[in-house]
Amino acid sequence: MLPLRQILESAGVLPVLTVASAESSVAMCAALQRGGITAVEITLRTPVALDAIRLTKQQLPTLVVSAGTVTTAAEMQLVKEAGADFAVSPGMTDQLVRAALDLDLPFLPGLATPSEVMRGLEMGIEIFKLFPATVVGGIDLLKAISGPLPGVRFCPTGGLSLANMGAFLALKNVLCVGGSWLCPADAVALQDWAAIEAIAQQTTELLGATPRPI
Repeated sequence: MLPLRQILESAGVLPVLTVASAESSVAMCAALQRGGITAVEITLRTPVALDAIRLTKQQLPTLVVSAGTVTTAAEMQLVKEAGADFAVSPGMTDQLVRAALDLDLPFLPGLATPSEVMRGLEMGIEIFKLFPATVVGGIDLLKAISGPLPGVRFCPTGGLSLANMGAFLALKNVLCVGGSWLCPADAVALQDWAAIEAIAQQTTELLGATPRPI
C-alpha cells in the first residue's frame, strides 16, 4: 500500500459513502471504480459498515477502501480488522492518534483550526481532513493556513460538489477533496448504479482537466 499522501494525491477525489448493505456497497463502489474513482470512504454510520468494508475489499481488491466516521480507539481496531486501508475521522483526539499509530493504520483526522493543525504536527501528522470545509472557512481558510504552515496538506470535506471541487484542488495545500455528491441518495435508493457511474465519470473528467499545483 502506498503512503497516505500518495493515495490521496493520486485519487484526487474521495467519495464519502453511507451504505445500507454490504452487497450494495460492492455494487456502488464497482460503479464508482468503472467511472474512474480509485479510493472511497465508507462511513461507520450504519450497522453494516464494517461488513461493507470487508466485502468491498474482498470483491474489489484494487480499490482503496477507507473507513470514515471513526470516533473511538475501539472503532479504529475494528476497521483495521475489517481490512480498511486507512481511517478517517470528523475530528482529532490524542486517543485516536495513538490508536492509529499503535495499529500502524494510516489516519486522516478532521480539524477546523490552525491550533489543531499544530497539535497534529506535534504528533507527527501532516495530512488532515478540513471539516466541515465550507462552513469553517473553506478556500479562504486554506489559503490563510498555507502561509504559516506551508508543509501541511488537506482533504477538504463538507459542502464540496462538482461546482466547487476545482477551486479547492487548485490550492497548493489540497491533495484531494471528499464528498457525497457522487452517490446521491435517490440513485442509491433506486440502486441506479449507471447514474452513479456517470457522475463518477463526470467527476474524474473534471479532475483530469483541473490544474493541480502540488
